[in-house]
Amino acid sequence: MLCSKIVNFHKNIFFLTFLKLFDRLRFLFAMGVNKMLLPVNPEVISIWHFHFGTALILINGERMGIFKLSIALLSGLFLTFSPIAFAKVTGNTITLGSAISFTGKYSSNGIHASNGYNLGIKRVNEMGGVKVGGKTYKFKVKYYDDESTPARGAQLAERLIKQDNIKYFLGPYSSGLTKAIAPVTEKYKIPMVEAEGASRSLFTQGYRYLFAVLSTSEQYLASSIGLAAVINKKNGKSPGDVKVAMAFENDPFSLDIRAGVMDDVKKHGLKIVIDDKLPRDLSDMTPTLRKAKALKADLLVVSGHSKGAATLGRQIIEMKVKVPMIAVTHCEAAKLIKKFGAEVNGLLCPTQWAETLTYSGKYFGSAGEYDKLFKATFDGYKNVPYQAAQATAAVLVWAEAFERANSFDTEALRDALTATDMKTFYGNIRFSKAGNNIAKPMVLRQIQNGKLNVVAPPEWASHPVEWPR
Repeated sequence: MLCSKIVNFHKNIFFLTFLKLFDRLRFLFAMGVNKMLLPVNPEVISIWHFHFGTALILINGERMGIFKLSIALLSGLFLTFSPIAFAKVTGNTITLGSAISFTGKYSSNGIHASNGYNLGIKRVNEMGGVKVGGKTYKFKVKYYDDESTPARGAQLAERLIKQDNIKYFLGPYSSGLTKAIAPVTEKYKIPMVEAEGASRSLFTQGYRYLFAVLSTSEQYLASSIGLAAVINKKNGKSPGDVKVAMAFENDPFSLDIRAGVMDDVKKHGLKIVIDDKLPRDLSDMTPTLRKAKALKADLLVVSGHSKGAATLGRQIIEMKVKVPMIAVTHCEAAKLIKKFGAEVNGLLCPTQWAETLTYSGKYFGSAGEYDKLFKATFDGYKNVPYQAAQATAAVLVWAEAFERANSFDTEALRDALTATDMKTFYGNIRFSKAGNNIAKPMVLRQIQNGKLNVVAPPEWASHPVEWPR
C-alpha cells in the first residue's frame, strides 16, 4: 500500500498513481483529497501542479513535517501534470547546474571557469561537504556546452530547469551569456551565483535571484587612468596634456569598461584623443594602432576579449607600437606571455584576483595556497587565471548559503545569499541589493619578465610599475 491511513476526505475522491521511471517521479492526483502519508525521500522537496487545477505538495519530512493527504491507488489511469519545483537533491548529493562555454569564442575562458568550479566542488566535498537538516551532502555539477552562443545558453538554462530539475545555478562565462540566462533563472525563481559576468548593466535590471562574486566591469581598467595621471604628473605633464587612446569591442562587457574609463578620465582631467568601437570577434586593430602612433598617445586602453587581446599583442609587435602605457583585458586567457614572450613586457592587465594578495578563507587558506593547489590539480598553468579563482569562489558562496539557510528551498537559499558576508582566498564577498559584490576591488598586474605582478592600486602592489613599457 502507498500510504498507511486515509482520513478526513470530502467530496468525491479521485485517485493518485505513483510511478518512478529512472530518476523521475510520476504522480496522479485526485481532487478533494486532504491528507495522506507519503513515503517520500526526505531530501526531496517537490511541488506538482496538475492541469485540472490542483496541486500536490511533497515536503522534506524531517525539516518541515509531513503533510498527510487522502489517496487511493488506481492502476491504468494516467493524467498529465507538470512540475513547478523540484529540488535536485538525490541521496546525499546536491546537483548544481551550469551552461558553460566549452566550444566557441569563449572556450578558453569557459574551460578556466569549469576548472575553477570543479576545484571548488572537490575541496568542499573533501572537507566534509555541507550540512543541511542535520545531514551531510556533497556537491556535483551538471554542465552543458553553450557553444559561446547566448541563444544556446538560454535554451540550456531552460533544459536544466525543466528537464533536469536543477534548482541551483552556477553562471556561464561572459556578460553576454549571463544576460541571456539571467531572465530564464529569474522567471523560474532559480538562484544563480555567477563568477564570469561583470557587466554592470546586469545589476540594473532588478533581478532578485542573480548574485555575482566578481567586481563589476566599470572597474576593470579605470585604475589605469589614475596610474597614468600619477606617472605623467611625476614626469612633468599636466593632466590635460595626458593623451588617452581608447578602443573597445562593441559588446556589453567592454562598453561597460569604457563607461568606467570615461568616468575616471573626467575625474582626473585627462584628454581622450581616440575613442574607437571595435567589431566583435576582433581580428584587426590596424586603424586604431596607426592613430595611436600618429597622435603619440600616452595611454592605450583596450578591451576585446581573448581574441582581441591576442590581436593587440601581435599587432603592437608587428607595427612597433611604442605607446608608453598599454592596458588590456584578458591577458591570461589570450596567453600573451606564452605567445609573445618579452615583447609584451609592460602591458597592464586587470584582474579580479592574484596569488600575491593577502586574502584568505576557510576552504583554501591564502590566495597563494589556492594558487599552489590549482597548479597541482590542473596541468599547463603557469599563472592561475582569475576566471578560475572567481569560479571557485562562487562554489564556496553556495556552500555557505546552504548551511546558513539549512534548507533546500530556493527562496530560503535566495535569502541566505542576500545575507552573504564572507572571507575567501579570492577576497571578501558581500552582495549589494542589486546582487553584485561590493566588498572587493580590482587590481592591475603588469607583465614583467614573463610574470604578472600586481602594480596598482598602491596598497595592493607587490612590484613597482615599469614605465615606459
